[in-house]
Amino acid sequence: MALARLLHGDPQHDTAGSTIDHGRGYEVFTDLAFGGRRNHVFARLVELSAARPGDHVLDVGCGTGYLTRRVAQAVAPGGTALGVDPSTKVIAHARRLAEQDGRDNCTFRRGIAEDLDAPAASFDVVVSSLMVHHLPAALRQRALAEIHRVLRPGGRLMVADFRPPRGRIGRHLVGAVTGPAMELNPIGELEGLVRQAGFEDVATGDLHPWIHYVTATKPAVRAAAAT
Repeated sequence: MALARLLHGDPQHDTAGSTIDHGRGYEVFTDLAFGGRRNHVFARLVELSAARPGDHVLDVGCGTGYLTRRVAQAVAPGGTALGVDPSTKVIAHARRLAEQDGRDNCTFRRGIAEDLDAPAASFDVVVSSLMVHHLPAALRQRALAEIHRVLRPGGRLMVADFRPPRGRIGRHLVGAVTGPAMELNPIGELEGLVRQAGFEDVATGDLHPWIHYVTATKPAVRAAAAT
């Protein structure tokens, strides 16, 4: 269906995950889906990330950069926010929106969650929103392992994804509009994936109407015990 293709486009050649290729249409749909609460929800996600001035932040699967731009504001002055996404078209759209907002500490480039083009321990914070369900189940653990790799010791993770309605009728309605990736999203598995990737201080919660989030910390390097 056309709307499902908008939300979960065709895979790019370098990832088995699906992409968003119609940035403007995605923005309109998402604003409507959040019922006027999108700004409130994402402001709360930025708070949950604990991003602060001077931090260097990576937004994995950034899409149109809605979260990237907000976290860029939180880390100014002195901090930066980099958004990566497989879709060339959506990255171009994200760059235009950041330019309109005057976010000179906010940049975007192509990249895939399961093979991040960044050195180990190069970011203070990694965030991701509405991305995990775009990945095939077999790639989700690999993506979180990559996120763990690029975070510095003591770095912070905030990952949020779509929480389907609990009722059968609600789920069917979501599926009819968006397709099975969102209707059947196994959101309850996200916490376990984060723990398996090696994170600690794991916490979870829900934000009305559609978001489930997990926050966590990469263990800090501990000094060797004296002998």
